[in-house]
Amino acid sequence: MPYSASAPQSPGTTRPGPRPRWWTELTMLVLVYTAYSLGRLLARGDVSTAVDHGLAILRVEKALLLNAEHPLNRLFTSTPALGIPADFAYASLHYLVTPAVLVWVFRRRPARYRAARTWLMLSTVLGLAGFTLLPTCPPRLLAAGHGFVDTMAQYSAYGWWGDEASAPRGLGGMTNQYAAMPSLHVGWALWCGVLLWRHGRTPLVRWVGAGYPLLITVVVMGTANHYFLDAVAGAAVMGLGALLTRPALRAAERIRVAATDRFGRSPAPAAVSPAAASPVDPSAALSPRTSSRTSPRKDPIVSGGCETSAGERFPGQRTRTSTSGTTSADDTPATAR
Repeated sequence: MPYSASAPQSPGTTRPGPRPRWWTELTMLVLVYTAYSLGRLLARGDVSTAVDHGLAILRVEKALLLNAEHPLNRLFTSTPALGIPADFAYASLHYLVTPAVLVWVFRRRPARYRAARTWLMLSTVLGLAGFTLLPTCPPRLLAAGHGFVDTMAQYSAYGWWGDEASAPRGLGGMTNQYAAMPSLHVGWALWCGVLLWRHGRTPLVRWVGAGYPLLITVVVMGTANHYFLDAVAGAAVMGLGALLTRPALRAAERIRVAATDRFGRSPAPAAVSPAAASPVDPSAALSPRTSSRTSPRKDPIVSGGCETSAGERFPGQRTRTSTSGTTSADDTPATAR
C-alpha cells in the first residue's frame, strides 16, 4: 500500500530525514487531535438535515439488503453481557488502541512511522470534511418508531458516559452527535489493523490486527452509533488517505529540503594551516580533479628547455635510418658511421 513508504527518495534530489523526536511528535499529534475535535464540534449541521440524511442511508441499506443494524442492536439491547462490553469498547478503544499502535510503530518500526502518522492524519482530515458536508443522525437518535435503542443510554449506569454521547457525563454537549458519516471508529480501527497485520512479528499480533476492525464494525452497529454504510465510508476514507500518503510525503520532503538549503547552516570556512600558508605551489593543495580543471595539462619537456646544436646527439641516442639513407638525427650518411 502507498502508506508503507517511509520517505520518498530520489537519488541526487532528496536526503534522508532525521529520526522523529517523541516530544515533537506528541505535541504535533495533540495539536492535530485538538483541531480535529474542535472542527468536529463546530461542524454541526441542521438537525432536520442530519435526520434526513440518516433516514436516506437507512432506506438505501434496506433496498440493498444491508440492514444489519437492527438485528445487532436488538441482540445488544436484550443481552447485557454483550451490550455493556460493547459500550465500553465504543467509548474507550477508539482513544486507547489508536495511540498505542502509533507508539508501537514509532518504537518498533521507526522507518514506517512517518508514513503511518501521515496516513492517519490525512484520513482524519478527510473524515472531518465528511462530517461538515454530510451531517448524519446516527441510528440511536432517530425516532423510536424506527426500531433502534440507544445502548449507551440504556447501560449508562455501568460506565462513565451519560445518555447524550460516549463522552463523560456532563460533557455530551461538547461533542457533535451528528458526525456519523463516515465512521472514524471503523476507519481508525482499520488503520490499526493494517499496521498490526503488516508489521506484527507473531501470528497473534497479526490476527488481532485482522479481527480488530471487524469487532469495531459490529460494535458501532450493535450500539446504534453508526449505519453499515458509515463503516463502509470510514474504510473508503482510510483508503483515500493511504493513496494520498506518498504524494504528501514527497511534498513534505521537498519543502524540508528547500527549507534546509535556504535557511540551514552554511559550512564553515576551512581553517588555514601553517603548512598551507607557506610559500609553496598553490596547485599542490588542489585535488587532481580540481587542478585538471583549472590549468591545462602540459607534456614534460625532455630537454628541460635546452636545445642541441645541429649534428649533436645525446649520448647513447638511437638513430633511425630513413629511406634516403640518412639518419633522422643529422645529415651524416649511415655508412659513414
